[in-house]
Amino acid sequence: MDILHLVDRLEELFNESRPIPLTHNVIVDEDRFLDIIDQMRISIPEEVKKAQQVYSQKDRILAQAQEEANRTLVLAREKADQLVEKDGLAQEAQKRAGQIIEQARMEAENIKVGADQYALDSLLKLNMELERVMTQVRNGIQMLEEKNIPPSVCAAPTRQETP
Repeated sequence: MDILHLVDRLEELFNESRPIPLTHNVIVDEDRFLDIIDQMRISIPEEVKKAQQVYSQKDRILAQAQEEANRTLVLAREKADQLVEKDGLAQEAQKRAGQIIEQARMEAENIKVGADQYALDSLLKLNMELERVMTQVRNGIQMLEEKNIPPSVCAAPTRQETP
């Protein structure tokens, strides 16, 4: 479930709660409140998983770029060897091989730069989204704290163990 939806549900629960006369406190449906908190605990790791997926995509794209560069280098060497064998013009073949290798290096570098930029852009977007969510959560907490809600109303009940 989307974390923003859960924050909205939490705010809705707060708005539906009954005020305690002559105080800034409210009575909240404990089961609904704890249910939303549990759902938030489940949802937040999903947001973290999304961030990890974006990060792992960067590594995959870089690995693909390196693999493509290696294939291009192998093809360039093979082509250079064929030129030397067919034509007997060793100097020309070496020159061409050097050009192909240089071109392959430039292409690999361009692919790597593009992959890095893509990963950076994705991570920056995810960072902005996470900051926005955290701001909303902090605002909700601040609003509840300003209402002077005692911790026993918001906190999960503690179990007393019997000896």
